[in-house]
Amino acid sequence: MAADLMEIDDSLRQRYVLGDSAMHQMAQSSVFLSGMGALGVEIAKNIVLAGVKSVTLHDTKNCETWDLGCNFFIHNEDVLSHRSRVEAVCPRVADLNPYVQVDMSSLPVDDNTDLSFLRKYQCVILTEANLNLQKRINTFCHSQQPPIRFISCDTYGIGARIFCDFGETFEVSDPTGEEPKEIFIQSITQNNPGIVTCMDNRPHGLQTGHSVIFREVHGMVALNGTVRQVTVLSPHSFEIGDTSQLQPYAHGGFFVMVKTPKTYSFETLERQLCDPQVLIPDFSKPEAPLQIHAAMLALDNFQVKHCRLPNIGCLQDAEVLLNLTEEVNTTLLNKVPVNAEVVRCLSRTARGTLPPLAAAVGGIASQEVLKAITGKFAPLQQWFYLDTIELVRPLQSLAVEEFFPRGDRYDGLRACIGESLCLELHKLRVFMVGCGAIGCEMLKNFALLGVGLAKSSGEVCVTDPDLIEKSNLNRQFLFRPHHIQKPKSTTAADATLDINPELQVDAHLNKVCPASENIYSDSFYSSMNVVVTALDNVEARRYVDSRCVSNQRPLLDSGTMGTKGHTEIIVPSLTESYNSHRDPPEEEIPFCTLKSFPSVIEHTIQWARDKFESSFFHKPSIYDSFWQTHPSPDVVLQRMQAGESLEGSFQVIKLLSRRPGQWQQCIHIARLKFEKYFKRKVSGLDLQMHMNIYKEIKMERHSNPNIVSVLLTIQALQLLHSFPLETRLKDGSLFWQSPKRPPTPIDFDLKDPLHFTFIVSTARLYAEVYNISYSENDLSEDTVTRILSDIKIPEYRPSEKCIETDETARKPNATKMPLSSEEEREAITQLEQAIVTNKVTPEGLQMRPLQFEKDDDNNGHIDFVTSASSIRARMYSIEPADRLKTKRIAGKIIPAIATATAAVAGLVALELIKVVGGYGFESFKNCFFNLAIPVVVLTEPAPVKRTPIRNNIYFSIWDCWTIFGHEDFTLSDFMNAVREKYGIEPSMVVHGVKMLYVPVMPGHSKRLKLTMQKLIKPSAARRYVDLTVSFAPESDGDEDLPGPPVRYHFSPESKAP
Repeated sequence: MAADLMEIDDSLRQRYVLGDSAMHQMAQSSVFLSGMGALGVEIAKNIVLAGVKSVTLHDTKNCETWDLGCNFFIHNEDVLSHRSRVEAVCPRVADLNPYVQVDMSSLPVDDNTDLSFLRKYQCVILTEANLNLQKRINTFCHSQQPPIRFISCDTYGIGARIFCDFGETFEVSDPTGEEPKEIFIQSITQNNPGIVTCMDNRPHGLQTGHSVIFREVHGMVALNGTVRQVTVLSPHSFEIGDTSQLQPYAHGGFFVMVKTPKTYSFETLERQLCDPQVLIPDFSKPEAPLQIHAAMLALDNFQVKHCRLPNIGCLQDAEVLLNLTEEVNTTLLNKVPVNAEVVRCLSRTARGTLPPLAAAVGGIASQEVLKAITGKFAPLQQWFYLDTIELVRPLQSLAVEEFFPRGDRYDGLRACIGESLCLELHKLRVFMVGCGAIGCEMLKNFALLGVGLAKSSGEVCVTDPDLIEKSNLNRQFLFRPHHIQKPKSTTAADATLDINPELQVDAHLNKVCPASENIYSDSFYSSMNVVVTALDNVEARRYVDSRCVSNQRPLLDSGTMGTKGHTEIIVPSLTESYNSHRDPPEEEIPFCTLKSFPSVIEHTIQWARDKFESSFFHKPSIYDSFWQTHPSPDVVLQRMQAGESLEGSFQVIKLLSRRPGQWQQCIHIARLKFEKYFKRKVSGLDLQMHMNIYKEIKMERHSNPNIVSVLLTIQALQLLHSFPLETRLKDGSLFWQSPKRPPTPIDFDLKDPLHFTFIVSTARLYAEVYNISYSENDLSEDTVTRILSDIKIPEYRPSEKCIETDETARKPNATKMPLSSEEEREAITQLEQAIVTNKVTPEGLQMRPLQFEKDDDNNGHIDFVTSASSIRARMYSIEPADRLKTKRIAGKIIPAIATATAAVAGLVALELIKVVGGYGFESFKNCFFNLAIPVVVLTEPAPVKRTPIRNNIYFSIWDCWTIFGHEDFTLSDFMNAVREKYGIEPSMVVHGVKMLYVPVMPGHSKRLKLTMQKLIKPSAARRYVDLTVSFAPESDGDEDLPGPPVRYHFSPESKAP
């Protein structure tokens, strides 16, 4: 239905994570969610953003001041008017997604309630429910046919838990969510068992028991289309059973993993209490989940026995809870030693709430809800526990009064971390770069934690140059439809103040990069206590990290990719920095592969994307730039006639001479482009030329068999004539074998929807570029068919271009290639003709470059790329991609979902508290998770590496030595000052790329007498420079020793800024 389709369009990034089938299943599912505390509202937010059919929010409590620091949808007026929590939250949750029906219920649910009302829901989630009620409702849900999927989860102070029961049999269609990849085959043995080896030792990513299907195998053709189960031998080889009776493998082929459904079985809560199946998130303390399991069951018993939670800081209650934990532990089948420290910390903080913990666990639990109603991804079996003992351990020595409530919004937080740390959060000055999905979640966390309060001289400075797009709305929860095309940063700042008006938020619209260092200077970074990145690209992260290192500022980084997420905590002098490790570079597609030898759909999509850039942006940009530089065509003609070469003139004049003036001509160009891209005819004379080149290859006149350049145009028929199917290289191997695929020319067929889409979208884009108007009627099939019927395709005469097979070759720059005399004469003639025919009007000297825009489905951009890519894929016998996949690859869209975003932001905010508290290295945790599998891995950050210089002198990336000078301070004075202050002899001084002093360089010894101000001119904005200094080795002949940067101040220390 229309609502479903609109929802899927709006949720585009999520659509790449879940797929259309799961999205439609969600749109038909109803969910019951009980408890509107910190955890409940997080889950409500995430599943409504995801797009379920309906959610019923259930709660029986009224709003209290305490809730303001835990629930971002409860406002001060709700507390003052004594509204129920569900009344306050329901309309604000509903506002997140107009396609989801959000109902509310305040019906008391207890041991006597008739549970039949739950039968209309596909999933039931309980928070803040006592254990007996959880067991009763779980038993009811488990017994239904089909079972109602059941989830219970809670946070108590430092601890959190999730329990899942999806019934005795729960089928999952796609356990991992990973897209199967085509892996090319190097060889297959004719044995029992046969062994498959991947080409170029590429990792296959398989596990024993997986199944694969084979295609395009030559020789051992019986394998094609068959499915074989694998036994993994190595990362790039595996067994597939008996191949001894098959024909020998010749060459080529690829395999793809076959996704098979998997069935999971769940036990009831009652049975799992004594024999829990738990996920271990932190392998440095593998017993922690079972220890917390026992402690939290004891906490459930405490509540039943005393009708309350343990009092804050009460030692007597802590001992009672410890005794109850010992009793519970005796009932467990898998006993572990009781952790008294965890139990006491849980007792002391159980009444409190850590909002970031609720956010992290809420994200994880919400993903389990989506699994329950879609059958997509492997479910949690069956318990997940997360504790933050590292956060509260250093606080145990504080006076108990630190944790007592004070009647404000921070009482829940104060019960966990104490008043002193709350005050430090209030004073905090944070710089956050990026305000997308993670940025919105971080601002929400800042608001609940009271980070950067105006009354405490704190501040949250956030910058993002982007505007809000429609596709942002289902993840960036601070934005609504009426915010579209408004700045992200200022809009999010206003929404943050709705959550907590006490915050001081300074919103900027700047990009953080070298060009903005006049704004985000060293003094700016020095004024901030911590930097948080909410970015979506590596280069920006690297830049911000370098600024944090040079200014000694902590950096909290995080990111997501679909259901995967990571957090990295970078603390001065304790941990390595982001730049200390290098991610593998993104694999670039070789130019020759794009042009002539595509083998996978990514190649044809990138080729089509390049065609868009070349035809509709790059060439129009060159055209406009040329005529802005040379505004008079007459003068250009005179200069060219005088023999002067003007850069880009040939390309620009060709565009001018071929400029269309009406819609019919745009259709004409599009038709010719089809012929050029997908067919191209070759005359008999050309064929003889190609055969001569082919003979040269056979006669081994080319020294490198893998690098063959021939003079002809790069299209289907030309390729086949240049390299006939039987062509062999010097080593005797076939030229046309995997991964190379021989092309098949495509004949134009207007009845083919792809061909029609290509013609119309190409014509539209040319019309846009040339400012030619067209109507809806012009786009109709009848009109296009009529225009095409009058077009005659001229016989093609190939130009002399190279077919490049060298994978290291770069794409040539057409504007800087030298022109032949014939091309120059042709350009002069074309320009003369254009002047005579009045094509050189002011309008004729302008084009409109088109920036590729992936999110506007009506502009024809994705239509062009999808149709061009798909036709080229047919040409090379590659499985085409649908529009959605093409859009993702061409637009470099990062799949995203709100659940993962909420989880990483919560985990980062927990670490922020530790940074503010000045915690030691052992307290910090980095995290990687994949909610699809599911797996959560918490690890210590990598410690900073300390590099020895000599004489027990060490330095790390965080060190920066400092020298203060004055107006007459010479280079010699500088070197002496370094030696005297740090006890080591400088041997070389460099500023950026300028060598100030290198002893072996002629004339450099004279520089020792020059002042530093003469060697390096200080700027008004920056009264210091960072210098790279090397130091003399202990022995002659050894290399100079590295050291930290040395910051030289041009003024004495007393006058330094």
